[in-house]
Order: sequence, then C-alpha cells, then structure tokens
Amino acid sequence: MGFLTGKTLLLTGGGRAVLSNGKAGSIGYGIATAYAKEGANIVITGRNVQKLLDAKEELERLYGVKVLPVQADISAGADNAAIAASVVEKAVAEFGGIDVLINNAQASASGVPLAQHTTEQFDLALYSGLYATFYYMQACYPYLAKSHGSVINFASGAGLFGNFGQCAYAAAKEGIRGLSRVAATEWSKDGINVNVVCPLAWTAQLENFQKAYPDAFEKNVHTPPMGYFGDPEEDIGRACVQLAHPDFKFMTGETLTLEGGLGLRP
Repeated sequence: MGFLTGKTLLLTGGGRAVLSNGKAGSIGYGIATAYAKEGANIVITGRNVQKLLDAKEELERLYGVKVLPVQADISAGADNAAIAASVVEKAVAEFGGIDVLINNAQASASGVPLAQHTTEQFDLALYSGLYATFYYMQACYPYLAKSHGSVINFASGAGLFGNFGQCAYAAAKEGIRGLSRVAATEWSKDGINVNVVCPLAWTAQLENFQKAYPDAFEKNVHTPPMGYFGDPEEDIGRACVQLAHPDFKFMTGETLTLEGGLGLRP
C-alpha cells in the first residue's frame, strides 16, 4: 500500500464521473482515485447519492480501501454549520480522525454576464464553494490540528484572469484563495499545511460538451500551450497526494496552478 495507508481524507464533491475511455472524468473523482491508490480511507460528499455510491463501489473494489459516502449540500437557507459538523462527526466515528481535507465541491451559473446575474445565482456559487470551504475548515480544524494534517482548497483561473460570464464563480474562488492564506497564517502553529490548487482538466463535462456542440467547443475551449489538458487523476489527483505528504510543508499557503502539461507525470 501507499504512504497514506491508515490516513483519512475528507473530500467534497467526490462522486463518480468517468470519461469514455473509463478514466476518472472529474477532478473530485480523480483525487479520490489517486488517494485510494495510496491506501487512504476516504469520506466523499456530494448532492447526488447515486454518484457517491458508485464511487464507493468502484474505489473499494479496485483498491481495497474503505469509502464513506455522505450526502451533503451547503446552500443558502440551510443550517450549513450543522451540515458540515455532521459530515465530520460521521467521518471521525468511522475512521477515528481526519488527516486531509480537500474542498473541491463547487456549483455555479457560468456564462451569465455580471449585469444579468441574479442574487440566487450568486448565492449558488458562494455557498457551494466559499461557504462550504469555510464551514468544513472550521469543523475539521480540531482533528487536523491533532493529526498535523493538510488542507487543499480549490480556486480557479476564472478569478485569477477574470473570465467572461463567471462573476460569481470567480468571486467564490478568490474568496477561497484569501481564506486559505489566512488559514495558512493562523494554523501553521498547529502544523497544518494549507495550499490552493487552480486546476484545468479534461473532464466528462468537457467531453460531453465537445460531442454535443463541436462548433461552440472549438470557439470557446482552448488547449493549453503545452498541448493537452490536465488529467484529473494523473496530474491533479497526484499533485493533491503530494501536497498531503508529511515532507511537503514548505509550500504552505501558496497557490499551485495546474494547467495542462504541467509535467507532474512520472
């Protein structure tokens, strides 16, 4: 088994999604697969129960790890602190603690210009992304301090570069970057490693978009300069595994931008 055997990952947005070639088709599932290959126990959350159950079945069958799926949705009007606390309570009851928290879940109404964005659309992005990150970090903190664990939060080039039609998404992701830097400052005394990943990956959503709307895809989706998109498992998932390595403490609080062709593959 790998160096994460006996460790526990709590991953938001970890439901199963695959590409037509059978490989991991979402960032969350790519991360889950990379951690499963290193022997970690995995707690996955999401809104779609069936995708969570499918992830549990495949990861346990292929890699012999234990996976706890928990349906959870951080959203406007919900008791979000209680939702996050309940997920963490279930994780600790099942596995005894938490070593790594990865805040990957994010929903948004992309493509809607700023002047036309509704409050409901803005709330969707902020609650599913920024607020979820905030509540899960708070709920996990005592256990991460005990394990001297790692937090890996997901931001985006949409915030770094101001992508058209992504005002709420960009705002949520920039909020996550700021929150992560504060956590890195405050939690370093507890031995907690905090990093941010800004990824670009080839996903099942992009694959379906290319098949359904080839002309729109050609106009709007541009291959990175290195010539390929990041792989959800081999590039982004493996980078997240390395960020959880006990020797990887020097980059705490930094932003890691994963564009396709980053060169992380062995």
